[in-house]
Amino acid sequence: MSATSNGHQPVTRSQSLRDIIPGRRSVRAFAPRPVPRRLIERAIEAAGWAPSPHGRQPWRFVVLESLERREALADAMAVSWREQLTLDGQPAEIVEIRLAKSRERMLTASLLILPCLYLDDLDAYPDADRQEAERLMAIQSIGAAIQNLLLSVYADGLDAGWMCAPLFCPDVVREALGLDPSLIPHAMIPVGYAAKEPVRRPRLPVEQLIVSWE
Repeated sequence: MSATSNGHQPVTRSQSLRDIIPGRRSVRAFAPRPVPRRLIERAIEAAGWAPSPHGRQPWRFVVLESLERREALADAMAVSWREQLTLDGQPAEIVEIRLAKSRERMLTASLLILPCLYLDDLDAYPDADRQEAERLMAIQSIGAAIQNLLLSVYADGLDAGWMCAPLFCPDVVREALGLDPSLIPHAMIPVGYAAKEPVRRPRLPVEQLIVSWE
């Protein structure tokens, strides 16, 4: 599969799943160029094939391509971010640097995808414990959906990141975008063409990941 890099040169990536999984990376610097809509639709379609409780697919996706909409969201979220980072005791200058970097990431990416948890179609139970288990299964499954999306994006020659900021201010995100109350923003995925190679963190060897095998 070919795509175009920030240097306008074709990017060819192996379509082997064994190569796609370790090849996927979290990009924080993007070249401000448009992404073909069909690739985003294909990535969201891939997300829909993730496992979910009873096949309910408890997720919906908001795509923000408009720079004006992304700026409005960044402005609204900045207020919450600033308050939370200040509560963490971080120096004011560090807070502003982090805010500026997050804003840049949101605005220079070609677009943002916001995966939202959608619980209205889940099975209902008469007891609180099983209902909570149902909700937790839905949360687990949206993670699987996002991973499918990220792998599809990477396989098509694009890059993305996974920002968890909406988890800390879902009401702010909903209000800024005019979303239905049934949608619970869980992540923000900037998508586009990498402006530079990201620094990748090493992964634990399989021997450390397996804690028991009997």
